[in-house]
Amino acid sequence: MRSDRRADRFDPLAGVGCSGRRRKVSTPVAGLPEALVPVEMLKDAGYGAAMSDATKWKQLRCRHDFEYWCAACATVKHKLEGRDVPFVLNRPQRRVAAIMEADRRAGRPIRLIMLKARQWGGSTLVQMYMAWIQSCHRRNWNSLICAHVKDTAASIRGMYTKMLACYPPELWEGDCAPQFKPFERSLNIREISGRGCRVTLGSSENQEAVRGGDYAMAHLSETAFYASTSQRSPDKFIQAICGGIAYHPYTLIAMESTANGVGNYFHSEWLRCEQGKGDKRAVFVPWYEIDIYRLEPDDPAAFIASLDDYERRLWTDLGLTLDRIWWYRCKSREYSSREQMQANFPTTPQEAFINTGNNVFDSAAVERMRADCRPGERGDIGGGGFSAASNGPLELWQKPAVGAAYVVTVDVGGRSAASDWSVIAVMKRGAQPQVVAQWRGHIDHDLLAAKAEQLARYYNNALLMIESNTLESENTSGDSNLFVLARLAERYSNLYKRESYDTVTRRITTRVGFHTNRSTKAMLISGLIEAVRDGRYIERDSMACNELLTYEQQPGGAYAAKAGYHDDILMTRAMAVLVLSQTACMRAGQRPVCRSGGW
Repeated sequence: MRSDRRADRFDPLAGVGCSGRRRKVSTPVAGLPEALVPVEMLKDAGYGAAMSDATKWKQLRCRHDFEYWCAACATVKHKLEGRDVPFVLNRPQRRVAAIMEADRRAGRPIRLIMLKARQWGGSTLVQMYMAWIQSCHRRNWNSLICAHVKDTAASIRGMYTKMLACYPPELWEGDCAPQFKPFERSLNIREISGRGCRVTLGSSENQEAVRGGDYAMAHLSETAFYASTSQRSPDKFIQAICGGIAYHPYTLIAMESTANGVGNYFHSEWLRCEQGKGDKRAVFVPWYEIDIYRLEPDDPAAFIASLDDYERRLWTDLGLTLDRIWWYRCKSREYSSREQMQANFPTTPQEAFINTGNNVFDSAAVERMRADCRPGERGDIGGGGFSAASNGPLELWQKPAVGAAYVVTVDVGGRSAASDWSVIAVMKRGAQPQVVAQWRGHIDHDLLAAKAEQLARYYNNALLMIESNTLESENTSGDSNLFVLARLAERYSNLYKRESYDTVTRRITTRVGFHTNRSTKAMLISGLIEAVRDGRYIERDSMACNELLTYEQQPGGAYAAKAGYHDDILMTRAMAVLVLSQTACMRAGQRPVCRSGGW
C-alpha cells in the first residue's frame, strides 16, 4: 500500500538507515548495547583501545559516521517548533549526505550542485557537513560561506555558531573549548578555537572581499540570485573562488539554490552538470521528498473524484499518497498560476526553472526542444570557408548538404561588449527544419553583413534575410548604414526584400531586409509560438531555449525579453520560421516580398 511507504526506519545512534557499508558491533556505550557502524571505523588503528572507553568510542565514531555526529554533536533549530534539537537528518538530507560521503570515502574531492524545493534544510546540511570536516577531520582547513546577500550568509554561519556553543565538551577534539573567535579584527572572518580553521563570510554584493582567500571548502548558497551587472559576473566570481580550491580529498564545493528562471549562471551550470559535462554531482530535491509537506484531506473520496490531470499524474505516475497531493493543492492556492507553484515547489528540474512571468512560449514545449540541443563544432567563417577554432563565434552543427536549401537570418546588435549581440542563424529547409549553424558576437555592421554573406554562400547560396531596423536608423562616421545593405545587394543576389510605401515620392519601393515594427513583430512571434508549440523545427542551441523561456508579453501587449535577458537568438528563429512558412515562394524559386500590413 502507498501509506506503507511512509515507514522511515532511521536511527542514527543505532546506525539504522545510515549511509555506507556497515557492520553490527557491540558498544561500550551505556544504553546502546550494539550498533551498525561504518566498516571504516572497524579498520581504524584506534578501534581496539576505544572499545574499553565509551568516550573514546564515541569520538572515534564521530570521525567515521557523519549521521551519528549530527545527532550526537550538532544542535539546530526545529523548522516548525522553533526549539533547539539534535540534528537528525531528514529523508532528502540523508540522500544528499550519502552522495557527499560516497565521494569522501572514495578519496575524491566533494563537488555538488543542488537544485532544491523550499524549506527542507539543504543549507543546514551543507554547513553541518563542512563543520564536521573542520571539527573532526582537518585542522587549518578554511571555508567560505557565500550567499546572494550578506544577511543570508550570516544566517548560515549562525547555524555554525549554535553548533559550537552546544557541542558536547567530552566529544570535542580541539585544543580549547569549541567557539568562534575573531580573526585579525576582521568582521567577516572567524576562527574555530582549537582547530585553526577559519570561516569567512561573503556575498555576491561585495565580491572583492572574498577573492584570493585561502579556502579548502566553499558553500555557495542561492547561487541563482547572485548579482549580475556589466561590472559583476556570477560565473567569473564563482570561478575565481573555486579556482583557488585544490582538487584534493576533503576539499568541497557545494553550490545550492532554488531556481530563478533560465539563462543565468546557475541554470547553465545545472544543465552542464546534469548532462555529466561538469565537475559537480547534480542533485535535485523535489517537494514530495520533504516529509513536512503532508496534509490529510477532510473527505478523501470527494478529493479523489476532483483530481485534475496534473494531480492524477502525481497519483498514478509518481505513486504519491493523498495527503501529499492534498497538501500540494492547498499550497497551490497561494499562487496565481500552476507555473508559480511549480517554480517554488517543483516536481521535476524542468518545472523548477519555469519563468513565473507572463510567458509567451509554452515551457513544456521548449523543454522538449531542449532535448535536441547539443554542442556544435566551434570556429568561424571566412573567405576560405569554415575554419575550426575552440573559442570561435560560429557554432556549426551540420555542414552544407548537396542539394539542400537553407535560410540565413540576421539579428543586428551592437559593436561593444556591453551592447546586444549580433546573431546569424542558419536553418535547413525540410519536412522538419533544423538549426544547423549560428554565429554570435559583437562586430561592426559592415563586417557583420560580410559574415552573413559568407555563411549564405557556404550554405548553398542560401536565402539571406537581415533585420534592417538598426541599419536603417543609425549612421556611422557619416556613412549611412543603408549603404551596407546596398553594397551587400550588389555582391549577393539571393536576398530577402520587402515592399514599402515611400511617403516622399508616394511610390512603393523595394528594400533589402526585414523591418520590425509592432505589426510585423506580432506576426513574427505568433508564427514562432505555433512552431515551438507544435515542434515544427529542431533546435540545437540551449541558449535559444533559454531566450524562449524568458520572453514575455508586457502589460501593454508588446513582446520583449525579461529585464536583464536577451532575445537576439530568438528573433533569428522567428524570421527563419516566417520565411520557411512561405513554401510556395520557396518552391517557385522566388524571393519572399513583404508588403505593409502582411504578406
